[in-house]
Amino acid sequence: MDLKERIRRSPPMTPTPPQGEEALLASSSPGPRGGRKGRAVVLPLSAAALVAGAVVLLLLAGGSAARRGQFLDADPTGLSRGGDRAGLHLAQSKDGENGTLASSEVVDDKLLGGLLTTGFDEQSCLSRHQSVFYRKESSYFPSAYLLERLREHEALQKKCGPHTESYKQAIKQLKSGHDAKVMDCNYLVWVAYSGLGNRILTMASAFLYALLTKRVLLVDGDKGTSDLFCEPFPETSWLLPSKFPIKQFRNFSNGSPESYGNMLKNKAIHSNPAFLYLHLVHDYGDYDKLFFCEDNQNYLRTIPWLILKSDNYFVPSLFLIPAYQEELTRLFPQRDSVFHHLGRYLFHPSNVVWGMITRYYDSYLARADERLGIQIRVFDHEPGPFQHVLDQVLACTLKENLLPETNSQQPIISTRNSRSKAVLITSLNSGYYEKFRNMYWEHPTKNGEIISFHQPSHEEHQSSDKKMHNMKAWAEIYLLSLSDVMVTSAWSTFGYVAQGLSGLKPWLLFKPENRTAPDPPCRQVLSMEPCFHAPPFYDCKTKRGADTGKLVPHVGHCEDMNWGLKLVDQNEW
Repeated sequence: MDLKERIRRSPPMTPTPPQGEEALLASSSPGPRGGRKGRAVVLPLSAAALVAGAVVLLLLAGGSAARRGQFLDADPTGLSRGGDRAGLHLAQSKDGENGTLASSEVVDDKLLGGLLTTGFDEQSCLSRHQSVFYRKESSYFPSAYLLERLREHEALQKKCGPHTESYKQAIKQLKSGHDAKVMDCNYLVWVAYSGLGNRILTMASAFLYALLTKRVLLVDGDKGTSDLFCEPFPETSWLLPSKFPIKQFRNFSNGSPESYGNMLKNKAIHSNPAFLYLHLVHDYGDYDKLFFCEDNQNYLRTIPWLILKSDNYFVPSLFLIPAYQEELTRLFPQRDSVFHHLGRYLFHPSNVVWGMITRYYDSYLARADERLGIQIRVFDHEPGPFQHVLDQVLACTLKENLLPETNSQQPIISTRNSRSKAVLITSLNSGYYEKFRNMYWEHPTKNGEIISFHQPSHEEHQSSDKKMHNMKAWAEIYLLSLSDVMVTSAWSTFGYVAQGLSGLKPWLLFKPENRTAPDPPCRQVLSMEPCFHAPPFYDCKTKRGADTGKLVPHVGHCEDMNWGLKLVDQNEW
């Protein structure tokens, strides 16, 4: 019996049930136990013998409590009952003799190999350090230089964040509206806009730009940002204070005179403006797109406050700006891991959302031998479900051996020891889930595999301004990212975020045309990076139109949108 199987079969230890108001979250979210470190306990000889005997029995059974995190302040709820996922990290011990993991290794694992930092109250954001017990270890490692720059940026955010003396001085200068100049603390304000997937991708893009330009990132708290995400920077906040003096910033658009593009177009650029608005939304014009030219970046460095609105993952075009190329290469030697690292660093579900995630995972997905995630996004005015979409998903999953075929001839094939697979379906419509569930309920599988289908919600329509809708969407994105294998829909930022967080290269469902299932139905992507849907097609050096997907080897076109741009690994593309 191999190690994973021994861990899987070990019965979980029963935790003491939480009391009072904390019971809801604690019942679904494994939390750290305190007060254990540094205690010296003297036991009588008989008691010590009993303890030693118990430890030997546990080791023989393959159920080491250390693997499950019981003695490492990691998993008091016995999370390992979910099969081999919880053992993926803790079983990978450097000490192969006893299967235990040193405390320093667990801390390092919880900090994602140094990507995250210490200094947080773990109870304020349970997901930050507990996610390691739910997802597989990443095969992508952050560079030492990225870790160094993240620590520097955290210090900058702490020094210049809201309510600091530096922030107060910067606001005073902003209010004056004239003779503004760069100071020790300069700012990038991100405006909440569009659907949740777009917002997550643009926040990551804005953060990378802030990192490159040494600006403090402040995010608009509109649309429930603080209800969805924990604070990513220690001892400070990234939320823009409500008393920000530019009251109309959420209403800026491509027609606003404050936009950099319009100022260029109207030749109204002047020295020392207090702020500029960057319009990088899909409807931006040619002058707005000059943001991605190095000469324009040189000018923008002189502006203390930049306000940015976007619904695009514009990271690929940052890699085309010569001034940033060396820095980006040092930060991300693996070019196709940018969002994977930034996403895991920035986006930690709030405690309320984490409770939704863990309750659903533990109830429906944890015990399966394998988890398949299927994300279905249909860009159609009618609600569906559509037969051609069902046919496409079924053709893809069967062709790529992601789901087994059913047997309509024999009523029973499976046995009690059959392999199980949990399929998580995320869709605005419940019809696809119901059809799949009925298909595999009414007929057994040919290989005897037990298939179960699960769909957390079906909102029918996207409602990006509703708090609970966004919380459910974030929970489902995260649940999808916990899959072992994933199928996603073309053009969908929801799917992009899930694949980036997971570190998986999903099977991509091509966009249907004329309500006909495409052939082939899907393909596996070569890069897990999101697609920049509306990139500029302009060569800043020659000052003429150009295919920006052919300027450098690590920026190519997307599998699902041939005019879009995405980062690729040169060895794989």
